[in-house]
Amino acid sequence: MYTALTIAGSDSSGGAGIQADIKTMMAHGIYAMSAVTALTAQNTTGVADILEVTPDFLEKQLDCVFTDIFPDAVKIGMIPSASLIEVTADSLLRHRARNIVLDPVMVATSGARLTDLQAVEALKERLLPGADLVTPNIPEAEVLSGMKIKDGEDMEAAAGKIGDTYGCAVLCKGGHQLNDANDLLYRKGSFKWFKGKRIDNPNTHGTGCTLSSAIASNLARGMEMEDAVGLAKEYLSKALADMLDLGHGSGPMNHAFAVRDWRGDAANEK
Repeated sequence: MYTALTIAGSDSSGGAGIQADIKTMMAHGIYAMSAVTALTAQNTTGVADILEVTPDFLEKQLDCVFTDIFPDAVKIGMIPSASLIEVTADSLLRHRARNIVLDPVMVATSGARLTDLQAVEALKERLLPGADLVTPNIPEAEVLSGMKIKDGEDMEAAAGKIGDTYGCAVLCKGGHQLNDANDLLYRKGSFKWFKGKRIDNPNTHGTGCTLSSAIASNLARGMEMEDAVGLAKEYLSKALADMLDLGHGSGPMNHAFAVRDWRGDAANEK
């Protein structure tokens, strides 16, 4: 069975973070494992509090996974401090992790900041150079590139700068009223646009986590990068199009839109 590891924070409402990653990986037939970087008290309306794990505990989690069930791919999400980023980077290097997808989570959908400035610098210095793919949204791409992004040409310039600076592939995600459903992949000096259809669904909690986990799942199966990205976008679109409506804020999507329970019934029927 194919395996994948998610290194991220826990979302108590289940729509993003570790929970979204595991749901996505399971939907792709992947055995999912996790290393928790932080606990969050949050729901669809916002983040109430964050409790980081200690660097020593995160290192022990990672060592336990890699020395027993070696993952075919690794997805990295929210790592809220520089010290935790250092431990993560050292562990991935020591264990020779492969197929690393980095979602540089900096701000939650609700607007709450999830990483401090020292963590952003550590992310640039330690995690980006070791990643196979980084998946920033527009604001994150602006931080990583040091550029303002106003249109598609700016997306190409920023993705190229990030990729060339850190030696990784870059999926610059549309949204924020810019190329809304169109994502741009920069890899080995070339660009590929992935066109998408905008889905009129206000419930977008966890879309970034879900997309990056779907890509990691596809890479774990041995897919080429472009195929992995294309199929991941298709999965995300279908999860959004299922129009799940939970919570009082920006709600989650239905990761299990195609899953049936063990009795054969559709899992999304209530």
